[in-house]
Amino acid sequence: MSKAIFNPTRFNKSDNATFDDVLDAFVSRRKILKGGMGLSAMAAMGAFGLTGCNSDSGNTTTDTPDALTRVSLKFESIPGSLTDAVSVAEGYTAQVVAPWGTPLNTIAQDWKNDGSNTAIDQANAVGMNHDGLHFFPLNDSATEGLLCVNHEYIETAELHPDFDATFNAEGDRIDVDAVRKEIFAHGVSVIHIALENGNWVVKEDARNRRYTGATAMDIAGPLANSSHLVTPYSPDGSQARGTLNNCGNGYTPWGTYLTCEENWPGYFVNQGTAAADQERIGITLGADATGRYRWETLAGHADEQMDEFRRFDITPTGSSALSDYRHEANGHGYIVEIDPYTANSRAVKRTALGRFRHEGCTFGKLEEGKPLTFYSGHDSRFEYLYKFVSKAVWDAADATPADRLATGDKYMNDGTLYVARFDADGKGVWLPLTLDALTKDGGVLADHFATLADIILNTAGAADLVGATPMDRPEWCAVDPITGSVYLTLTNNTKRTEETGTNPANPRLLNKFGHVIRWDETENHTDFSWDIFVFGSSADATADVNLSGLDEMNQFASPDGLAFDQRGILWIQTDNGAKEVTSYTNDQMLAVVPSNLTDEAGNLQTIGSGNQGELKRFFVGPNGCEVTGFTISPDYRSMFVSIQHPGNWPYSDNAAEAAPDGTTVRARASIVVIRRQDGGELAV
Repeated sequence: MSKAIFNPTRFNKSDNATFDDVLDAFVSRRKILKGGMGLSAMAAMGAFGLTGCNSDSGNTTTDTPDALTRVSLKFESIPGSLTDAVSVAEGYTAQVVAPWGTPLNTIAQDWKNDGSNTAIDQANAVGMNHDGLHFFPLNDSATEGLLCVNHEYIETAELHPDFDATFNAEGDRIDVDAVRKEIFAHGVSVIHIALENGNWVVKEDARNRRYTGATAMDIAGPLANSSHLVTPYSPDGSQARGTLNNCGNGYTPWGTYLTCEENWPGYFVNQGTAAADQERIGITLGADATGRYRWETLAGHADEQMDEFRRFDITPTGSSALSDYRHEANGHGYIVEIDPYTANSRAVKRTALGRFRHEGCTFGKLEEGKPLTFYSGHDSRFEYLYKFVSKAVWDAADATPADRLATGDKYMNDGTLYVARFDADGKGVWLPLTLDALTKDGGVLADHFATLADIILNTAGAADLVGATPMDRPEWCAVDPITGSVYLTLTNNTKRTEETGTNPANPRLLNKFGHVIRWDETENHTDFSWDIFVFGSSADATADVNLSGLDEMNQFASPDGLAFDQRGILWIQTDNGAKEVTSYTNDQMLAVVPSNLTDEAGNLQTIGSGNQGELKRFFVGPNGCEVTGFTISPDYRSMFVSIQHPGNWPYSDNAAEAAPDGTTVRARASIVVIRRQDGGELAV
């Protein structure tokens, strides 16, 4: 999700129908069948069969509200902001907590402003560039819990006092401690926090810990113990080393955290012959290929331990997978499950949910005796939306298991992975990625893959073959707790042109602003109905671009983070790159309470009926940042949001306080906690 890496190459070479083609046909259909209603501000499909779903954010112990209940937003939309401070709705406060470098135990030294903290310090302190996060209560408390936080990538200039000194004249890395520090700054933090005297603070706890780019992790699902995972580090293919580029997130009904490996391919290099999955997913290839941070150039250093740097060079050089690291990258690209409540527990990579650039992992409806569903987007242009349906059916007793990761084994190791096809009639189909699945040329996937593990290894390649719909950077999903509708952010795609399948009739040619889509599932897991929820735009764009009629107080671009709280409020976060909006405001968070397409009597509602039009700007981040990640306390009185790659911020614990003119602050990604000044529930 970071701006530093938000320029993915189009690795999808398939000729599957583009989303633009589908949208163009669907716009025409809606104008005919719905009396010229067209695509309006946040018009959306109603709920056909998923009432009572759990949402993608909030606490699992909070009861889902009655299906007919809708709250109203009671704050006033705020103007945009272009300052070195956050801006939040009137009557609210914003506190900085757990910034990068905050010690998690007594091993780490206090954070040093001169950048002299060591790799050991970083391995025991909060990581860099916070992203997805979730609050896990302790003892059912709304004021004390464990906060799991993703750390997507690093900013080398901020990490090192003299970054240039970590290279030699040939551009190779020479400083072992510096590179270890970079590897340790990636991953996930588990942080015990508590509300004391009106402020959230970090507490000492044996459960405070880091999962980094070097942490040993178990492999589960179809790829576990397969030949694809054999390395000198794990000869039996049972383990992988580290988790990288942790962006979106999720959680499970049994109380574990899910972190998603997104733009991980760029960390690895292959200067030799590449496998099909490596070309499809975007591994760095070629005789002159180098990794994103050139970690592989430290291979063979006298202080290297257990091939800690060599493993990033996956060029086949030896006689077998036991003599080189040709399979190292095969251990990345997954949903990773963490039990926050159990100190020193191993993280598990759930390969059954697919291998790609995961952006978020959201579970759908919970219903006794029915399978679980998890949704995840592949964050690149022209990529796909996936869902996993478990073989095991839900048992409510598993909400409080004695062994959380064993429960994960039950629901996340065996099931069916699907990819979405969006059709022009407002319907869609989930296409299975199994050996007997039909391909678009009339064959089956078994014609191309020998085993299910082979399919998982090249998930995107298999999706190409079955005819999935290429989307505009599918990112976070969220599930409405009132209706069960599923929402997805499509961040942007400026590469969508007539050549790739668009046409002048489509109002979103060269989609720089992005949009949000939603759909309703059928009972059989294979069909759905869909519609557009809202189009991003600048307020002054022409009508064929500003299809949702946004104005100054709710204009936005590049919707990215997406979450419902259990009251049915949808929170939309942005990672904006459109100058028409960036000239007005920094990245932001908006809120809306969605309305159904039909009223209680089944009649089509008119545009703007109910509270559908109340899309409001609630929060704006400081200059240079991305606003990302969302979780809320069970009492709805504390909201936690990540601020990634800020500029000259934070100046103090008050996130809304800017540095005085002329004062330079060493930037630190942080969590911001938003509370009402009167201590009441947020937003309502």
